[in-house]
Amino acid sequence: MNEQLQLALRMVGLGLVLAIVQITAISQITLLGVSADLTPLIVASTGLLAGSIAGAVMGFGLGLFVDLALVQTLGVTSLVLTIIGYAAGRLREVRDPAHSLVPLGVGAAATAAAQIGYSFLQVLLGVEGPVSVLLVRQILAVTVLGSIIAVPVHALVARVLGPALPDLLRRRRRRAYTTGGLSPLSRS
Repeated sequence: MNEQLQLALRMVGLGLVLAIVQITAISQITLLGVSADLTPLIVASTGLLAGSIAGAVMGFGLGLFVDLALVQTLGVTSLVLTIIGYAAGRLREVRDPAHSLVPLGVGAAATAAAQIGYSFLQVLLGVEGPVSVLLVRQILAVTVLGSIIAVPVHALVARVLGPALPDLLRRRRRRAYTTGGLSPLSRS
């Protein structure tokens, strides 16, 4: 099967399953007074692993699905998640981040950007709601919670999308080859 088709099918399956899990289960669990939001983490991880176009497509599709499933204003979540996916993909294309803590920082930034973006667009659309210190507290709490679960979500996305991304496997092999596979402490 074509690599691009395989990647697209894996992205659709991952997005549908995790969006349904987010809507039905994770949104019901509260910690620090807020519930976790997996959608920006999934989109940012897809962008980090597959590039800007795949990240933007995943953001648009996942955002559209969430808007339709929750009967929200159509396009708000799609717009925010498309920008997040594209930005994470551009980070991969420009910097090629290989450090294991990059998903933590990108997850925190994606979660904060999503919460701020949702709030900003709701205000622009004229939705009546209180804008106060409680909103800032909620954004910070969701960002902390998102950064805590960013690394496991990234590992899950990498596990699902990895077989369709030969570049990811080539990077892993190159990194193992350049280190020689042995610790400098074990050499005699």
